[in-house]
Amino acid sequence: MSVRTTGASRAELIADTALALLAERGMRGLTHRAVDEAAGLPQGSTSNLARTRLALLELAVRRLADREARVLALHEMPTPEEGLGALVDGLALATHRSLTRNRELTLARYELALEATRRPELRQHFDAAGARFRNQLTALVTAMGSTDPARHALSLV
Repeated sequence: MSVRTTGASRAELIADTALALLAERGMRGLTHRAVDEAAGLPQGSTSNLARTRLALLELAVRRLADREARVLALHEMPTPEEGLGALVDGLALATHRSLTRNRELTLARYELALEATRRPELRQHFDAAGARFRNQLTALVTAMGSTDPARHALSLV
């Protein structure tokens, strides 16, 4: 398991470790104690920051959205004037980065998405975190002339 620690706050370290555990062990492998051990923190550190399992999952969802925002780099997406081909190229590059160098985040996202189907309280956080991606893509495909921007953005996501 690889967890980045350089310059990370304790909350970021805990959230990054939770994401790494989700990718490596799945939802059943994510416990407060496992995060403490994997992050090299004193026992109880994770519980002190995120008292409940739901709080730990929410922390992981927020961190996942932050890290994926950097991977997907929506701010680097082409402008509508650059055309559909440029958009396709930009999305292909973002997808490639997600599936290769950031595989761990993709696996963690799937684990969290599955858990969110069973926990409505987590679904709210998961959907809210993803809204920034959907909103940006909806605006982009709208500007590019999409006849059904909501559907097209959802398909892209």
